[in-house]
Amino acid sequence: MQLSELRTSWLPKVEKEVKDNILAFWLQHTLDHKNGGFLGEIRSDLTPVEDAEKSLVLNTRILWTFSSAYRIFNDPAYLEAARRAYAYLTAHFTDPEHGGLFWSVNAKGEPAQTKKQVYGQAFAIYAYSEYYRAAADPDALEQAVQLFHLLEKHSFDPVHLGYVEALSRSWEDTDDVSLSGKDLNEKKSMNTHLHVMEAYTNLYRVYPNEELGRQLKALIEVTLNHIVDEESAHFLLFFDEAWHSKSDHVSYGHDIEGSWLLVEAAEVLGDAEVLEKVTSTALRMAEATYREGIDEDGGLWNEADSKGNLLDPDKDWWPQAESVVGFFNAYQLTGEDKYLAASLASWTFIEKYMVDRQHGEWYWGVTRGRVPIVEQSKVSAWKCPYHNGRACFEIIERMKHIH
Repeated sequence: MQLSELRTSWLPKVEKEVKDNILAFWLQHTLDHKNGGFLGEIRSDLTPVEDAEKSLVLNTRILWTFSSAYRIFNDPAYLEAARRAYAYLTAHFTDPEHGGLFWSVNAKGEPAQTKKQVYGQAFAIYAYSEYYRAAADPDALEQAVQLFHLLEKHSFDPVHLGYVEALSRSWEDTDDVSLSGKDLNEKKSMNTHLHVMEAYTNLYRVYPNEELGRQLKALIEVTLNHIVDEESAHFLLFFDEAWHSKSDHVSYGHDIEGSWLLVEAAEVLGDAEVLEKVTSTALRMAEATYREGIDEDGGLWNEADSKGNLLDPDKDWWPQAESVVGFFNAYQLTGEDKYLAASLASWTFIEKYMVDRQHGEWYWGVTRGRVPIVEQSKVSAWKCPYHNGRACFEIIERMKHIH
């Protein structure tokens, strides 16, 4: 398919999906009119969970999504939603005593889980820098820079490099470092490093500071040297402080997401030598996912063991979104049609099975038999508009710049 055809056939579908389904859903259903900000949880039948905690991940991702939407589409409704998210984060999540942001607050906006999860701080940097890109609010940039310095002071490991997973409210060592019930309680993880890199990349766009550039480069190198498995080109997932791997599971969604985020980081950094190394690794990652992770229906599996045996027969929403971008990125880098076909197949799978035509937005996932998983909430600590919204934004932006 020619790119001119894609612009007329695919691009309007992507724009319609993100504006009329994803963003419209979040504007219509998720505002918390009683307590301010956004509701912490909404079930798949649109029933709000009144007393649900509000997570840092959800709220920073809402801020990032609507900031990005406003930057791309210039619709004042998106800026208003971004301002609402920013105001709520600043008023309720920011720790006035120790700096940084709480992991969650209760429905009324009072501190609930107060530990400093580095993954969450990273998403605040990502969101604040995007809000600054969209709204040019100097306070947002200042907060992002402060968070960068806090992570460097408290989380950066000067001996082995990289960042520890979590610290206590007052930035002391803690034994409780795992991100969620699914994650190992280890000192370092792929997931946190991927998103600190993503955050530093976005901050570096608007704050090309020498120290930040140095740390972004170090993060890219840590990813290449320790997190990407040299043999399989999959991400290793969990580590001790000295980068000894603690898991042999494969996460296809993270692999394909990481493949394009690595390239983005190297491009924003602007170091030709780093970009060359990264591109080679990213393409190996995309190829491994292409070979091993795609089902015959075009959807991406969640996880496998080191031998390729599926650990999870479901297909969650976010790996599908990331495969649209990751394979399109591989196509841009190589010109190989198979990657474009994989990206389009992911999109077709999403349209057929992921989009909730009754209630809006996307299902959490589908079973192996492609039955929607409605037991999982439509909005929750982890079910946010970021993966699917961003996939649409990326395709729209990339199509603009391809000739």
